[in-house]
Amino acid sequence: MTWDTVRHQEIPNGETIAYRHRDGEVPLVLLHGNLSSSLFWDLVVDSLDDRYEVYAPDLRGFGESSYEDSFDSLAALADDVEQFADAVGLENFHLWGWSAGAGVGMQLAADAPDRVRRLVLMAPPSTQGLPVYRKDENLQPTEEVLTTREELAEDPVSVAPVLAAIEAGDVEAMKEIWRAAIFVNGTPEPERFERYMQESLKERCLLDVDLALVHFNISEADNGIEPGTGEVAAIDAPTLVLRGEDDGVVGEHLVDRVVQDVDGAEFVELSNCGHAPPVDDLDGLLGAVEPFLRGD
Repeated sequence: MTWDTVRHQEIPNGETIAYRHRDGEVPLVLLHGNLSSSLFWDLVVDSLDDRYEVYAPDLRGFGESSYEDSFDSLAALADDVEQFADAVGLENFHLWGWSAGAGVGMQLAADAPDRVRRLVLMAPPSTQGLPVYRKDENLQPTEEVLTTREELAEDPVSVAPVLAAIEAGDVEAMKEIWRAAIFVNGTPEPERFERYMQESLKERCLLDVDLALVHFNISEADNGIEPGTGEVAAIDAPTLVLRGEDDGVVGEHLVDRVVQDVDGAEFVELSNCGHAPPVDDLDGLLGAVEPFLRGD
């Protein structure tokens, strides 16, 4: 089967998780970020050491997965992933999350520390969330965080244009969004870029994810929106944190918080790289991740 082959797995909470799979010996679960799906791991999987048995689910409301119920926390998605792992017979595994998927990965590693062998957090949100700020008349961020679905839906910079592109099925608008915010150092080749954008438009849960990220706080501290749960202390998997030096989505201060809060976390900055390391610097990315997964 090719990476384009999508399988489906029903889980006990009534959702059906679509996923892509590659045979191997060492189980590795890949969690995609916002505006994407398991398809976006294709470049990584094509080049990844064949020792890894890869499972890449589409999170609830993304790609080909179901969206029976809305959600307001990353914990709900982490629970989906754990139920999925049970259903496909994964007792423990390496876990690699990208952007919002890295937030889900942190939550899962805290909820089920005995199941996560090694944890890779690529362009992660902070342990204190990823805020969306109210904009002034010049579309510049103020210090006020948007905390409801209704407020988020009206954000004129990072939310409303995305919602409009999804609702209209507008591939060209979605391409412009990705060029402006994510593919800062060049886009994938045209056919792949087109496929990515078609997949991005399948998202049905944008406001759920944005709301969950705003209210996410597994740190020990109150972030001004939510008191910290302190769950980060339960993460005991060896952890690698990666950020592209040109990432315009996840600021350096947010990733610094992850490195500070996750005990023993290693940090690697990827040069000439934005929010999409598999596209910007695949060799550098795998050069950091594969030795870490091997325990070198």
